[in-house]
Amino acid sequence: MSASSDLAPRGRTEAAPLTRGSAVRLVASGVVIYLALIAVGLTITHGMADSALVARDQQISRWFAAHRTPTLDTLTHIGTLLAETYTAIALSIVLVLVFRRWLGRWRESIGVLIAILGELFIFLLVTNTVHRPRPPVPHLDPAPPTSSFPSGHTAAAVALYGCLAVVLVRQMVHRRLAWVLALLCCCVPVIVAVSRVYRGMHYTTDVLFGAIGGGLWLLVTVLVVVPSATYRRGALRRRAKQPDTTGVPVP
Repeated sequence: MSASSDLAPRGRTEAAPLTRGSAVRLVASGVVIYLALIAVGLTITHGMADSALVARDQQISRWFAAHRTPTLDTLTHIGTLLAETYTAIALSIVLVLVFRRWLGRWRESIGVLIAILGELFIFLLVTNTVHRPRPPVPHLDPAPPTSSFPSGHTAAAVALYGCLAVVLVRQMVHRRLAWVLALLCCCVPVIVAVSRVYRGMHYTTDVLFGAIGGGLWLLVTVLVVVPSATYRRGALRRRAKQPDTTGVPVP
């Protein structure tokens, strides 16, 4: 099988149009995720400031700082760049254009934009509500003015690379290659999360709940914006069963 056929879409089935109801579900879900994350963040920052969980967070950060090496510094710098703001923007633009060209429709491209922009919006709201200080260790990156909770890099990695993995698994003809590429995409958030903790930019709980927040938003985006092939086939079957009211015979 040729490379071009391996990457060919499984079928250009019709997708249901985005509606006002879709927008309402996205906004409502985003609000719920935001409220859940600020509840966790404020609890950790204020209600559990002297807890064993926070002490463990600090202990892990100090352990990573004590085991830094020039090689790991370089590798984690690369790991951070995988979800840096400029990387996420550039990759999103590329994916939008590639998916539109490859699949011949805008649905997956819109899904990528909603996944990354929605995650960014939720992150900014949460970080400007929680205000958790960065770990008390030397920082290997410039500390942005945002809160340590949650990790925006980790959330962006989950949302963006997770969306890419979903599209590849659903659309590529070559199933084994699709799953291999999807697995590689799923490794990126782990690399980013470890890199951010290693470099002293986040606590372990920051990257954990950044991943959870990004994952929840990705799930909402996939369910609302990028319905599965099974969903689309079911919609087409239901449409085919509807009686014809136009008076024109159906061939």
